[in-house]
Amino acid sequence: MNKSLSPSPNRAVAWWLLTGAGMIMIQVLIGGITRLTESGLSITEWKPITGILPPMGDLAWQTEFDKYKQTDQFRYLHSDFSLSDFKFIFFWEWFHRFWARLLGIVFMVGFTWFLLKKKFKKEMIIPLIILFLLGALQGAIGWIMVKSGLVPEKYFVGHVELTTHFVAALGLLVYTLWFALQLLVPEQQTVHNPALKRFTVVLLFLLFVQFCYGGFMAGLRAATVAPTWPTINGEWFPASLFNERGAANLVNNPFMVHFIHRGLAYLIVILIAGWFFTIQKAALSPWLNRTKALPLLLVLVQVLLGIGTVLFSPSATALVWFGVLHQFTAMLLLVSLVWVLYLVRK
Repeated sequence: MNKSLSPSPNRAVAWWLLTGAGMIMIQVLIGGITRLTESGLSITEWKPITGILPPMGDLAWQTEFDKYKQTDQFRYLHSDFSLSDFKFIFFWEWFHRFWARLLGIVFMVGFTWFLLKKKFKKEMIIPLIILFLLGALQGAIGWIMVKSGLVPEKYFVGHVELTTHFVAALGLLVYTLWFALQLLVPEQQTVHNPALKRFTVVLLFLLFVQFCYGGFMAGLRAATVAPTWPTINGEWFPASLFNERGAANLVNNPFMVHFIHRGLAYLIVILIAGWFFTIQKAALSPWLNRTKALPLLLVLVQVLLGIGTVLFSPSATALVWFGVLHQFTAMLLLVSLVWVLYLVRK
């Protein structure tokens, strides 16, 4: 993104972008519910225009149900589903796609309005084009993810495709947020602190890796293989950590994925605690000084929610609630660190 952008007196564009960022966060949460309720394969076709409306009438519902019956997920996992059961999972996948369309409409309408009102500066055009391209790419990745589960002997979408979709959404969130901050944050609120900037970049990198493993956890349903804490089924280093060979073990083995996800969580907590004590001695801007405790508070809540997600994972309902709250807090932690990075990047 163009680093030369300066805060604009017209904050309407920035608030439009922040509205989009908020909608992206909601979209990620709806996606989490869709995954945890096993709803992702309930709609087997991609209809960008006509698909905006749910089925109308009994015949339309039965037609969609018949399409779902052709999937292996139905044949081997949900063959006892009634039409009412199908409507429940269909709703979440439809709502996920509907919100994506609504998000696109909000961006397009806002873009057109500000363009006609000549509110965009020349240096905003390329970042806005990139923003739209990232949004379109995210939609394409989402459909590739769904298709990965609509093949023989697949009961769910692929966990790698799911993670790619999830991380790409977070990348879009960060890009949109950063763009908005460039328009909102006065220059005097930023400081020059290379050491703190490097520390924050390291934290963001580790958080990115943790998000990847969070996606693997969801895709592999890895929480359910070890619903215990602090050990993994009574062991610190179970033999099941090495059920597969080579690099695939780090990605495809639910026990190893679970183990790494836990370990990264502990490491991130320790580093953010160290980061917090380090920042106490730094010269900060007023905005940063008022918000410096947020990353530490959020990561502690995140760990507690992660433990709850694991312990209650045998309950499908509890897994959805804890899993979505866990995901939401993770996004807030990401936003808080991006906020810090922006304020110390000068």
